[in-house]
Amino acid sequence: MGIDRRDFLKFSAGAAGAALAAVSCTAPKNKPSGDSGQNMFSELRPMTGDIVPITDEERLGRMEKARRLMAKNNIQAIYMESGTTMFYFTGVRWGNSERMFALVIPAKGDIAWICPAFEEDRAHERIRFGNDIRTWEEDESPYKRVTEILKDRGIREGRVGIEERARFFLYDGIRKEAPHLQYVSADPITIGCRVIKSPTEIALMQKANNITIEAYKASITRLEKGMTKDDFRAISSAAHRALGVQGGIGAQIAEASANPHGSIKHIELKEGDIVLMDGGCGIDGYRSDISRTIVFGEPTKRQREMWALAKKAQTAVFAKAGVGVPCEDVDAAARQVYLDYGFPGGYKLPGCPHRAGHGIGLDGHEWIYLVKGNKRPMEPGMCFTNEPMLVIPGEFGVRLEDDFYITEEGPRYFTTPSPSIDKPFA
Repeated sequence: MGIDRRDFLKFSAGAAGAALAAVSCTAPKNKPSGDSGQNMFSELRPMTGDIVPITDEERLGRMEKARRLMAKNNIQAIYMESGTTMFYFTGVRWGNSERMFALVIPAKGDIAWICPAFEEDRAHERIRFGNDIRTWEEDESPYKRVTEILKDRGIREGRVGIEERARFFLYDGIRKEAPHLQYVSADPITIGCRVIKSPTEIALMQKANNITIEAYKASITRLEKGMTKDDFRAISSAAHRALGVQGGIGAQIAEASANPHGSIKHIELKEGDIVLMDGGCGIDGYRSDISRTIVFGEPTKRQREMWALAKKAQTAVFAKAGVGVPCEDVDAAARQVYLDYGFPGGYKLPGCPHRAGHGIGLDGHEWIYLVKGNKRPMEPGMCFTNEPMLVIPGEFGVRLEDDFYITEEGPRYFTTPSPSIDKPFA
């Protein structure tokens, strides 16, 4: 970013412009205290006042779509425990423990819940859909409650879908209680619903991305010599809180940036270091995931060249994306950039060792993946990250990551990519 001990590129919290401001490069002074972040970031204000959450009507529509997909895939019901899929359909959040709290959505008939008896009052506080709550005492089997629900809905044979994140011991208990049923993956239903985002979901993700960009701008101005990745994460978390959300940005410094997910090494920031940052937040559950790579000090010719190469790969991904384009073709576009430069290509190093991007929504990483072998064509409403990271072992890494979604007219970014190594924000 061209930051040295005399000059520091300072970004305002409310604009994309930049102005030079003097800053010392002494030991970190900006570590946040235990406050909410407002004291440290007095220039920031919450950005959550205009959020429009998912409505009950939209959630009901999701359940109806799930039923249509069940009929199409010859699945009589789907089972799930607490997690993002349960939240997607019902808005219910519930901590997972050894006690079953679960949901059954049948292809025909009303949904039903399975709940520990002593938690029934708390469940009623949270549940907005369905009146059938089957409770079980501590000395009773929750698996019997599941099979009773299925039997009451006429499901005595056929296929029951298990949501992908349901824990094995729960599935195994149900299977032993009702061995006459066939248990299959619920992916055709759950992924079939979740992968195409509605305009309301897109708007929530847009808000999450807007907030994280502002947190980046405010946090980068506080980089100082001697700072560690933990110092920066604490600062970025405080910035997100000041903006009204829970979130954070990790940082990998110098040679640690060559590890795509960082290092446990204690590294203190010094001039000339690459700083690779990656983070996000959630709005009504919907995630942002943004990366920026800068140099603390004046970039070298090598750093500039490799940053520009990673930028070219990111640009190639976006240029290739669009309705009907196989996901693997988008991934291949980034790899061709590195191959043309003279790197080995594929997933070998130097180059990009991981997929060019992943789906994003209620989970930071979800379907559909931009990776070799995934021939699924892109569709309007799909959301992805664009992050064909460049890894140079023993030197550094460069990740430029922005989220985008597919429209009938082509891909559209939630955030504007970095224009240059000296200017992480447009």
